[in-house]
Amino acid sequence: MAVVASAPGKVLITGGYLILERPNAGIVLSTNARFYAIVKPLYEQVKPDSWSWGWTDVKLTSPQLLRESMYKLSLKNLTLQAVSLSESRNPFVEYAVQYAVAAAYAIFDKNKKDALHKLLLQGLDITILGCNDFYSYRNQIEARGLPLTPEALAALPPFASITFNADESNGGNCKPEVAKTGLGSSAAMTTAVVAALLHYLGVVNLSSSIDQQHDGDLDMVHMIAQSAHCIAQGKIGSGFDVSSAVYGSQRYVRFSPEVLSSAQVAVKETPLQEVITGILKGKWDHERAMFSLPPLMTLLLGEPGTGGSSTPSMVGAVKKWQKSDPQKSQETWKKLSESNSALETQLNMLSKLAEEHWNAYKQVIESCSKLKSEKWMEQATEPTQEAVVKSLLGARDAMLGIRYHMRLMGEAAGVPIEPESQTQLLNATMDMEGVLLAGVPGAGGFDAVFAVTLGDSGSNVTKAWSSVNVLALLVREDPHGVSLESCDPRTTEITSAVSAVHIE
Repeated sequence: MAVVASAPGKVLITGGYLILERPNAGIVLSTNARFYAIVKPLYEQVKPDSWSWGWTDVKLTSPQLLRESMYKLSLKNLTLQAVSLSESRNPFVEYAVQYAVAAAYAIFDKNKKDALHKLLLQGLDITILGCNDFYSYRNQIEARGLPLTPEALAALPPFASITFNADESNGGNCKPEVAKTGLGSSAAMTTAVVAALLHYLGVVNLSSSIDQQHDGDLDMVHMIAQSAHCIAQGKIGSGFDVSSAVYGSQRYVRFSPEVLSSAQVAVKETPLQEVITGILKGKWDHERAMFSLPPLMTLLLGEPGTGGSSTPSMVGAVKKWQKSDPQKSQETWKKLSESNSALETQLNMLSKLAEEHWNAYKQVIESCSKLKSEKWMEQATEPTQEAVVKSLLGARDAMLGIRYHMRLMGEAAGVPIEPESQTQLLNATMDMEGVLLAGVPGAGGFDAVFAVTLGDSGSNVTKAWSSVNVLALLVREDPHGVSLESCDPRTTEITSAVSAVHIE
């Protein structure tokens, strides 16, 4: 009876800041780091007198945080009320539960509603699990005296318990914060819970293979997850993280915020079922096109460990700068947008060349993976190979343009979008054999760096990063979005390296 769904984390490689406004696009890659939600009935059977009950029980378990919370779910107005004295709430899961159940009530007819009511009276037992990649285990590795290598990460047990980052500046009174790697854990978690619940309640059927899946089912998961995530975080973001959690790697243009602004206002006084009906009928005008890295290229992610950055405050500073200097900011955004488009064009061209001239493409990638970029053109012995190298070099130039304009924007807004320490690391990375791109993902800052490498050159990058105290994560691109799993991931040999990443 248990339903297990999973959703991936993400890396935004282009479109930082721009993606907040239509019609700017961003390229977001989904990863092999996945969040899992397991939904099953809390009780084996419905008690005879339970039909008169107005409430049902919901249990939420997060084994990695050693937390368990109990709630009562009102079957009349679909609100959740905590009954356990758990100090920390999880608003993302709480809204995911309320919105998924409300969606079922909003679209079911009378007969289906009766069956739904009966199913809900058995209670909901929800367990959430995140791959190790979502969290920073740097401190544990250092505490054990181990080197900062992917091997040390791979040796951790799957779904390892998560330690807390105490904020020393406030003494012992503050709530501890979980150290994360910036892969969009809240979006992946919300999406996994929504998908598992909607399937469990019979609203969608995710059991057909993902490739043939009826788009309407995924669209339903997307609308409910996007809404729950926005309401839980108290603002209407661009939504690229939820979109990639549902559909996988893509080129994304955000939805108009108005589609959810009424839900934000209504959430206090309008019955939830009505709010959901409005959301489902709303004009969702986001755009997405399939996108994944060209063949024989690998996404690498590194954790420099120089302290995290607060994305909301950085976004706030950039918006403030836009208002105070509209002309200069518009100029920078235009140039940044052009560089983003140029990178996208070159990567699409490389995918096309791989499809049409595989042997020539493969030969160039294998040769270039062993050389620095200035020697790549020497490898081209005929026009098709030359076209491949030109696109590789064009992609590098576009990335340098993106980095340059992101740095300018950071300096103008007074925030460290690409701080000096990251600039040095990225320059050194881009200067290595077989490295196509390197940059700061998303909003930038100190959190993470990414690289895209050719062929087998990735192992040299991870070694070089380890030597300068940068922990190379086990994350790789996996273009698949939300998925129905056959069993509890703890009963299988799932490790942090879900795609059996080969580590040299």
